[in-house]
Amino acid sequence: MLKKISVIFVLSLTFFTAFQTNSSESRLVFNLNNVIEKERFIETGQTTFSLLFWDLYTSKLMTTSGNYPIGKDSDKLIFQIQYLADISSKDLIDKTIEQWQHIGLDENDYKHYINELNTIWPNIMKGDSLALLMEKDKSLFYFNNQFVGLVDDPNFGQLFIDIWLSEKTSQPSLRDELLGGVADE
Repeated sequence: MLKKISVIFVLSLTFFTAFQTNSSESRLVFNLNNVIEKERFIETGQTTFSLLFWDLYTSKLMTTSGNYPIGKDSDKLIFQIQYLADISSKDLIDKTIEQWQHIGLDENDYKHYINELNTIWPNIMKGDSLALLMEKDKSLFYFNNQFVGLVDDPNFGQLFIDIWLSEKTSQPSLRDELLGGVADE
């Protein structure tokens, strides 16, 4: 019994130590509200996506500078979606792929992320939220404000957020609302 407790303690310590970094780097925070409070994010805009008569989700964009685009090495970005309808993780990934294709990404630019997203994104029920936190070299996902996974690739976050913020987006009015009138630099 004592040996079992020791193993659990060591595993727990190892798990929490794996997310510790030196003081000049950020730490992985498991609750999105804590991230928002600690970093003091500024909302740049929000919008609602509707299809015909149905509101499907609301979304908001926040950055630590209050501007977009962000300084990749100095700023952070949160894109949060509050779902107003159910959507399976498979449909969510399929829609993401459709939008990447719409903005002109080659399949080789995104196909290696699909398996990762399959393991991170859950099925969504009405009222759930999914958020992306873009940091310097990684993108973290939060489901209902709780950390669910990360894509450890400095390019992924921008590819994902481009679905809404690229000039080639399929929803230019949503882009304008998310940017809150802020022009691209």
